[in-house]
Amino acid sequence: VSALMAMCERLSHPTVQSHKPHFLALHCQEVGGKNFEESMSHVDNFVKELLSSDALKEYSRARVYLDENYRSQEHFTALGSLYFIHDSLKNIQQFDFKAKKFRKVVGKETCSETLESTPTLEKAKFPQDYFPECKWSRKGFIRTRWAMADCAFDLVNIHLFHDASNLVAWEKSPSEYSGTRQKALAYVLDRYSRYLKNQILIERYEKLPFFVFGDFNFRLDSKKVIEKLCSDATMQTIRTDNNEIHKLVFQETDNDRKVILQIEKKLFNYVNQEVFREDNGTSLLEFDNELSVFKERLHEQEIGFPPSYPYSEDSSQGKQYMNTRCPAWCDRILMSPSARDMLLKPENEEKSIVYDNIGPNVCMGDHKPVFLSFRITAGAGKPNANKHKCCVVQ
Repeated sequence: VSALMAMCERLSHPTVQSHKPHFLALHCQEVGGKNFEESMSHVDNFVKELLSSDALKEYSRARVYLDENYRSQEHFTALGSLYFIHDSLKNIQQFDFKAKKFRKVVGKETCSETLESTPTLEKAKFPQDYFPECKWSRKGFIRTRWAMADCAFDLVNIHLFHDASNLVAWEKSPSEYSGTRQKALAYVLDRYSRYLKNQILIERYEKLPFFVFGDFNFRLDSKKVIEKLCSDATMQTIRTDNNEIHKLVFQETDNDRKVILQIEKKLFNYVNQEVFREDNGTSLLEFDNELSVFKERLHEQEIGFPPSYPYSEDSSQGKQYMNTRCPAWCDRILMSPSARDMLLKPENEEKSIVYDNIGPNVCMGDHKPVFLSFRITAGAGKPNANKHKCCVVQ
């Protein structure tokens, strides 16, 4: 239920409403929540109410894709991709990957259960050997393709692998989990541009600008962050009977040896959470390095919001982080170089591009949603070109 409410909050929140987008894209992960077997039955009714809500009354066209079939371990990703088109946007088309042509978007459609056979998207899970620690992973990605007048682009919903253990993440820099995520993201980028046939790379479809947004699970370089946070502290290692590390305790050398940080597999208890909120945590961005290996392939607007995870799910603690993981910018909106070139930034519109979070002071679940609002010009370079305002929400 909390996951469904978070989805509603994203669409009805004043932040989204104030931008009045012509095209609104919402990517969700973990549809149905953590207890999806019990909660998935509520999703369809919720979506029906959402589509008929006052917040979306001027969006008479919509496409909703929900991967709800948790009984199919081979295919289930729990991804949700929702797209809403404002009545003022007259000409928009969606690509049919089987027919290999664009089709006009009319009315509202909701697809679930059988996304594998839905022609207007491509969906896949990552190979199981990418994350052998997890017996059954839901991590995967979905692509859709859109055209507005003379502009065409892809939207990719993605969910990458998490850090299974804070202790393992601390062992080396960069962590082994970082390498797994980089491998998975490269898999997505390569898959959507080429495929291998008789040892020759062949273009599957026309290459277009793309936006990829979702839960990348990007983490700060744990070892280096801890070195900074605990530079003047001593470390105590607590081991199990099998001599495995169970807990790390960092204490000040004076001040009665005050404990400033405790780390376990799923515990990251730092004495001063304000360091992650002060100035939006920008002093820690130097440790946010997982995207650097893709600097030629992916771009991002400047981050000006606090780490998006892991927030407390207590409704009265909207700004508080849980003591489970080191806060990090897991939720991101990235784009190809050609997609970045589509973003219109007129000199007389100071805030025509906005990259921020939603609900900074209220509970939105353990992930704080982020959004990118921007304008694109249809038929760039042509006289009397129309400007379309887009908003993508993760």
